[in-house]
Amino acid sequence: MELARFLHGTADSRTAGQTIGHARAYEAFGAVFFGGRRRRVYTRLAELAGARPGDRALDVGCGTGYLTLRLADAVTPTGRAVGVDPSAEVLAHARRSAADRRHCTFTDGIAEELPAGDGEFDVVASSLMVHHLPEDVRERAVAEMRRVLRPGGRLLLADFRPPTGQVARHLVGAVTGPVMEHNPVHLLRPLVEQAGFTEVRTGDLRPWIHYVQAVNPGPSA
Repeated sequence: MELARFLHGTADSRTAGQTIGHARAYEAFGAVFFGGRRRRVYTRLAELAGARPGDRALDVGCGTGYLTLRLADAVTPTGRAVGVDPSAEVLAHARRSAADRRHCTFTDGIAEELPAGDGEFDVVASSLMVHHLPEDVRERAVAEMRRVLRPGGRLLLADFRPPTGQVARHLVGAVTGPVMEHNPVHLLRPLVEQAGFTEVRTGDLRPWIHYVQAVNPGPSA
C-alpha cells in the first residue's frame, strides 16, 4: 500500500484529496522525512514568513500544526496563530500539541473558503499543502490568502521540491505517490503573481522545501 494512501484518510466531497489522516503516523513520517532537521526547517519558515511579536498569523492547511506552533513562537507574547485544516483527526492532534498555548488555536476550514474576515491577518503561511489541492481550486485558494491578509501583509507558500536525480525521484514516488514525485513547485511563483501579490521572492531550504515569499499590496494595486 502506498504511504500516501495511508497518510491521507478518507475525505468527504468537499475535501477529496486534501485531508491527512493518521496524525501520529504523519508526525513520525515528518520526523524521518526531514532527517532530524524538521524543527530547524520550520523555524526558518516562520522567519521567512515575516512573523513578528504581536502579529496575527494564519497557517493554511495546517495539518498536525507543526508550522502553526513555530508561528506561535514567533508572534508571542501579544500575537496569535491560527491553524486551518479540513481534517478533524489532525486538528485534534494539533489542539493537543498546543494545549498550553492560549495564543495558538485551530479551526476547521478549507483553503478556497477560509473562515476569516477580510484583512484579518498580518501573515499567512502554508507548508506542504498546495500539492494536495485539486488544480482547479489552487488559484481560488491563493486569492483567499490575499483576501484575509491586510494591506502590506506577508505571504509564505512552501511545498515539496522533488529531487533532481531520476533514481531519487522514483524513490520518492514509490514512497509518497506520483503527486510529490512530479510536484511542479516552479508554478508556485506564477500562482502568487496571478493573485496580485508583489515583492515576490523564491528560495529553497534543504532537504526538500521550495518557498515563495510575497506581500499583499492592498486593493488599489
